[in-house]
Amino acid sequence: MIVAERRYGNNQRRSKASGQEIFFDYTLLFIVLFLLAFGLVMLYSASSYDASLHYDGDSTYFLKRQAISTVMGLAAMIVVANIPYHFWERFAAMGCIVSIVLICLVMTPLGYEANGARRWLRIFGFSIQPAEVAKLAIILFLASLICKMGRKTRSWKGFCIVLAVPALIAVLVWRITENMSSAIIIFGIAVLMLYVSSPDYKRFIILGLAGAAVCVIAVFVIIKINETQSASAVGVRGARILAWLDPEAYASGKGFQTLQALYAIGSGGILGKGLGQSKQKLGFMPEAQNDMIFSIICEELGLFGAISILLMFLLLIWRFMVIANNASDLFGALLVVGVMGHIAIQVILNVAVVTNTIPNTGISLPFISYGGSSVMFLLAEIGLVLSVGRGIRLKDL
Repeated sequence: MIVAERRYGNNQRRSKASGQEIFFDYTLLFIVLFLLAFGLVMLYSASSYDASLHYDGDSTYFLKRQAISTVMGLAAMIVVANIPYHFWERFAAMGCIVSIVLICLVMTPLGYEANGARRWLRIFGFSIQPAEVAKLAIILFLASLICKMGRKTRSWKGFCIVLAVPALIAVLVWRITENMSSAIIIFGIAVLMLYVSSPDYKRFIILGLAGAAVCVIAVFVIIKINETQSASAVGVRGARILAWLDPEAYASGKGFQTLQALYAIGSGGILGKGLGQSKQKLGFMPEAQNDMIFSIICEELGLFGAISILLMFLLLIWRFMVIANNASDLFGALLVVGVMGHIAIQVILNVAVVTNTIPNTGISLPFISYGGSSVMFLLAEIGLVLSVGRGIRLKDL
């Protein structure tokens, strides 16, 4: 009898060579495939009108591009899942260096602007967002670094050393690509990975309180500047904060997208208007297929559909926790925690932006929003998690 069978269900298969049960999380795989399929359906629903207007009547323009990226991502996931995860440890430092170089290349002719932001590179005909490379690189690098430093991470010096590299990359992403949301995610991943490997939680409380204090002070300063000077004096970030506090006052500017999202959520009700029946996507909602796709889900599928998708993400996080808790070593556990942090933080930020809980930062919903680089690197990270899961051995008693 397998002792762990009640715990893992059918997520295992027998190794012919050793007679051991090899853990493979089919539940995790099913959840990811479901989210991908659901994402393609909602992407077509949200983007078909806009695509028909701007791409010679081709309503499937965005769908086809996302489907190609999804297939490539699934191929990468399969390859990564079948490679022992320790293989990637030797490339951890190199990954960080490459990500920094790619971020800096955005300022060169290789970088190009889309939707008012210069965040992408075009290399050999392929478009890539360096911030997505940086997220995966920082997960690998910190997992390796924390394992090598061991107990040294428990001191303030070690704590600062571990956070130094992700802080640098986060600042570069923020300043060069003007992508604050990705910068927050990168630093958030680092804090979470360090948190789960450290028994001392006091410094994290201090860090959290300091961050909250900085945010409160920044909001207060922006409000005072707006009261004493012109609205343009607060800058783009400040304008977003002002629009967050009072979106109706900025309905023709920074608050427009947020208001349209709230209208979509409110009009969806409990059960929604029905798949494909959204009104906001018909030219009212900017970037409906990108950052605001959750509002289209709420409008078409209602509160029931929105909660169902959030529950799927919660199940995904739960499967990550199961694999991390049973990983064969700390390196594998930290890899899974890093991926879990990436997806969890991104989902929380996206939903918070759409519901106007936080200022608009422009963050996509994992596996569902349009974005080739995002879905490919997310699936590569899922491959890492599956690889760690394959390292779990369930012994017969």
